[in-house]
Amino acid sequence: MESGLHTDNKRTTHFHTHPEQRLSMKLLKFIDVLYTRIWHDLSVLSPPRLPKTGPAILICNHISSIDPLMIQSVLKRVVVWMMAKEYYEIKFMKPAFDALQVIPVDRGARDTSAMRLALRALQEGRILGVFPEGRIETEHALLPFQPGVAQMAIKTKVPVFPCYLDGTQRGQDMIRAATRRNVASIRFGPEVHFDRAATTPEALQAATELLKASVESLRLQTPRSKFR
Repeated sequence: MESGLHTDNKRTTHFHTHPEQRLSMKLLKFIDVLYTRIWHDLSVLSPPRLPKTGPAILICNHISSIDPLMIQSVLKRVVVWMMAKEYYEIKFMKPAFDALQVIPVDRGARDTSAMRLALRALQEGRILGVFPEGRIETEHALLPFQPGVAQMAIKTKVPVFPCYLDGTQRGQDMIRAATRRNVASIRFGPEVHFDRAATTPEALQAATELLKASVESLRLQTPRSKFR
């Protein structure tokens, strides 16, 4: 898909172009796989469909503090995650978050700097990971999606791909979710197609609802019995 982004080759790149080739990323990937697939029992119900190269947005429901680790462990490409600032600033995790170039988001205000960094990550050909609910859900029903993802997708014209995560870590506090062994599953879906020509509030709301419906469709395909 042709991107609406334009790269200025004279500007210093903020995000690593090929992070998967960095030794630090390979080590973190190895640790992440051990953590999610052996310590936690993560099952992949349908494989990722992200492009091998170029920008894209990955959206997912949000059930715990370890969601980015769960999702990243099954992806070949390294994702730039948008993360709540209070999680990003956890001292013992911050070095890893910095290595992954996580974008901290101030949820208590309109964080335009985070949005600019997200757009820059896409401009530089990265996968951007977003939890459109904006906070962790405690029930199986999805929370309303925030319009920011649809705004970025319409502005940049990059493809959007959904995934759905479920597991026994749902609703646990940060430390408990990270340290207690959990059983989880993840399901990825195809690109979400929607009208990117219109920019009215009504078009933005319609696009947001389509993005939510794409994750809801994956939710309905995912059995819940073992997570109850």
